[in-house]
Amino acid sequence: MTITETDRTAADVAWDLETLVDGRGEAGVDALLDEAATLVDALEVRRGTIAELDAEGLVSFMHELAELNDKIGRAGSYAGLAFSVDTSDPARGALMQRVEERATALSTRILFFELEWAELSEVRVDELLADERLTFCRHWLRSARRYIPHLLSEPEERLLTEKSVTGASAWSRLFSELTSVIRLDLDGEDVALEQGLSLLQSSDRDVRKAAAEAVTAGLAPGLRTRAFVFNTLLADKATDDRLRHHDGWLASMNLANEASDASVQALVEAVEARYDIPQRWYKLKARLLGIDQLADYDRMASVASGESEFGWSEATSIVIDAYDSFSPKMADVVRRFLNEPWIDAPMRDAKRGGAFCAYTVPSHHPYLLLNYTARRRDVLTLAHELGHGVHAYLAREQGVFHQTTPLTLAETASVFGETVTFGRLLDATTDPDARLALLAESLEGQIATVFRQTAMNRFEDAVHTARRDEGELSVERFGDLWAKSQTAMLGDSVEITEGYRTWWSYIPHFIGTPGYVYAYAYGQLLALSVYRKYQEEGAAFVPRYLEMLSAGGSLPPEELGRIVGVDLADPGFWDGGLAIVAEQLAVAEAAAAATGRV
Repeated sequence: MTITETDRTAADVAWDLETLVDGRGEAGVDALLDEAATLVDALEVRRGTIAELDAEGLVSFMHELAELNDKIGRAGSYAGLAFSVDTSDPARGALMQRVEERATALSTRILFFELEWAELSEVRVDELLADERLTFCRHWLRSARRYIPHLLSEPEERLLTEKSVTGASAWSRLFSELTSVIRLDLDGEDVALEQGLSLLQSSDRDVRKAAAEAVTAGLAPGLRTRAFVFNTLLADKATDDRLRHHDGWLASMNLANEASDASVQALVEAVEARYDIPQRWYKLKARLLGIDQLADYDRMASVASGESEFGWSEATSIVIDAYDSFSPKMADVVRRFLNEPWIDAPMRDAKRGGAFCAYTVPSHHPYLLLNYTARRRDVLTLAHELGHGVHAYLAREQGVFHQTTPLTLAETASVFGETVTFGRLLDATTDPDARLALLAESLEGQIATVFRQTAMNRFEDAVHTARRDEGELSVERFGDLWAKSQTAMLGDSVEITEGYRTWWSYIPHFIGTPGYVYAYAYGQLLALSVYRKYQEEGAAFVPRYLEMLSAGGSLPPEELGRIVGVDLADPGFWDGGLAIVAEQLAVAEAAAAATGRV
């Protein structure tokens, strides 16, 4: 089938952000913030009275706070999303900074509420939250009290909040700008970093090696600057953790995720104990590719005899069919994303790399950002991000306080949607070589999400610890710690090349959301367990799954898991998810044998 250039690149798939601001553009952003300021004026007069509020008074306050969050959220979403598709535009950068500064100034004026709420007794809190009218914010209000040991005085909280605009937030923005304009020289052609990284999936080793060398060369010019940004943010976090009395660098992320330090450590240790899975696969892959040992740039190589391209129209058809096979209700939501201007898909100069779903606010709709390159992996990425989108869309009824889940549950719907889509692709593939290629891609997705993200957590642990113990880290020290964490996962199955030692320097999660990456492993293993429930129960499982997604973050993670029959408190839970990955490895090994290539 002939694919047009427009279809191959998804060139005409762009989002429309104007509905966030009623079509008023930048003026609409300022109008929303003006309206938010009026709401803050009304809320601020209740300073010092939170302890005196009855249930009706608290309901009124929380509805006004929700309206405030909606207006700030719309303004921030517009500015942030506009910036993400062109990080080189000074006007977009200036707008995003203005919104952040104004939003921070407004937020500092209502810090009193959480501080006064924290001072209430548990008995009084229980009395208030028993009122059904507070259902829309009950879990949020309870969760806010988990931070009581880490709250400072109001003047201190205001100071930290206001300084964050020119502190961590500013450094994070600088990192985004620095990485989004990295260019690579590939055979004399000037290409974006994202395009070079996509070539690591090529079946031609010379292409992969050239792409890896181009990535390393492209990362080199700004390496020391990015290392300085990272050093600064590591020190900034150490200061925050000390001031807020957190026991370790990961404690604040665990608190936000409603996960205990012990449970996260159990996850990490369980995954590390199964590093034999990626090592076993990569040794088999070397045999499939006809080489003695993989180099780091070989890990994502396709084992297919040829490269398949998927135009945007075919990709969307596959994904709709997959979601429809599971739930027509979810498929209808997917169609809305695809039929309306809710997605920005093509690669562009200075566009942020990767892919994400932006929830925006419950009164609006989510958006998806992709960098589509017409590879099979992009089809699964589309299915993945649409899973996030469906989750966000179904949870809108929970309102601004409960739409989102902790990061540890945020990947459930995305991984589930990707897995269903993979199943449909596999069912439609009969050729042994093509089936092996699909199984390999799926297994490598599991390895990247569970094992590589855990290895990156170990890298983060090492750099946060080293920065606190040793002071500012050199580029070489970062490289040593990166190589050590990767070697622990890969063993002798993959050679870590000298150039790869700098590849930590373009990963945004280390910068913007320190500690985030373990949530990928958590979410992946959870989603696999949920998918296993679906395989066991069939159609009877679907209503409970939709109920869990629609609940958003209105319940603690353990209660959300119980809706679909998953016990997150079980210490052996991680082993169950890892066993599923091990089963997939065995299937891939059998498929490799069936091709006669090993």
